[in-house]
Amino acid sequence: MDLVEALQRQATACEDLGSPMYAELLRLIVDDYEVGGISVRALEGYEDRSFGEAIGLRLLASVHGLVLSGTAPELAAFYPSVGGTWDPVLGWEAFEQVLQSRLGEVRSLLTQPPQTNEVGRAAALYGGLLQLVEVVPLPVRLFEIGASGGLNLRADRFRYVAGGTSYGPAESPVVFENAWTGRVPSVDLRIAERVGCDIAPVDPLTDSGALTLTSYVWPDMAERLTRLRGALAIAHDVPADVRPEDAVSFLRALELSEGHVTVVWHSIMWQYLRRPDRAAIEARLAELGAQATDSAPLAHLSLEPHRVLTHKPGSDGYEYRIDLQTWPTGKTRTLGTASPHGQDLAWLS
Repeated sequence: MDLVEALQRQATACEDLGSPMYAELLRLIVDDYEVGGISVRALEGYEDRSFGEAIGLRLLASVHGLVLSGTAPELAAFYPSVGGTWDPVLGWEAFEQVLQSRLGEVRSLLTQPPQTNEVGRAAALYGGLLQLVEVVPLPVRLFEIGASGGLNLRADRFRYVAGGTSYGPAESPVVFENAWTGRVPSVDLRIAERVGCDIAPVDPLTDSGALTLTSYVWPDMAERLTRLRGALAIAHDVPADVRPEDAVSFLRALELSEGHVTVVWHSIMWQYLRRPDRAAIEARLAELGAQATDSAPLAHLSLEPHRVLTHKPGSDGYEYRIDLQTWPTGKTRTLGTASPHGQDLAWLS
């Protein structure tokens, strides 16, 4: 897949997920790129990158960060995240001017790995943990690979409302209305440990870290922005340890704990791993699983895409499944499905 095709595919994904602004902007970038505009210089060296490397989203986040920091006032008037209104004609002119005047800065930011610490995916984690603890009523040690800023390590501190039932603290600044469909048990969820890893973790307690995480949220998606800002506030009150480490090394150092269920969790990050690393992670989980007992169990919980042979017109050909594997039995089951950002979450009966 070449860069233009990746950008077009990302535009379709943005449109499907509820961001007409970014869908339009990405298509304008493609038009500009194909006629040799400033986008060619901005994206030079990235021509052969895969869709999974999210070059289009990196570019958009780089510019969004400038808007959020207040250093691109000519563009802020068109970004809803700072009170503006998107206009495809005037907005593109301002975007193009920013690329021209801040090209070096934008290209420098492009080198950073994507940091979409999507709070919407916390519902899949939380609901999955409730279903796990219903069967394995032990305190949870929660370990997240590809944790970014670690916001979803605080999933139990968010509030979820579904089917007339609410879960989580009533005073939480992060609220999921109509969080999911299907049954989720109300059980006592106790998280004893919150640890994550990321090759380039973001500190959500700093202004620069909060800016980076916010820059990756699409500007016209107000609900996502509200959730993120609420999660940033919670992060100041609920400690979590996110280490600058790759997933393979992180899991090699992981050990099980008597009287706890050890949970390894990840969401929409598998695509960023090399095949040898995926195999090493699976091997390490199998190794830990062989050591698991009823009093020191292991669980692997994930929200990741799975290619499907038949799919609805307009879909991307993937089903985003919440899968849970538990040891010592090694049993795997699909708990539900969701969209890439965690919306439309449906638990299976």
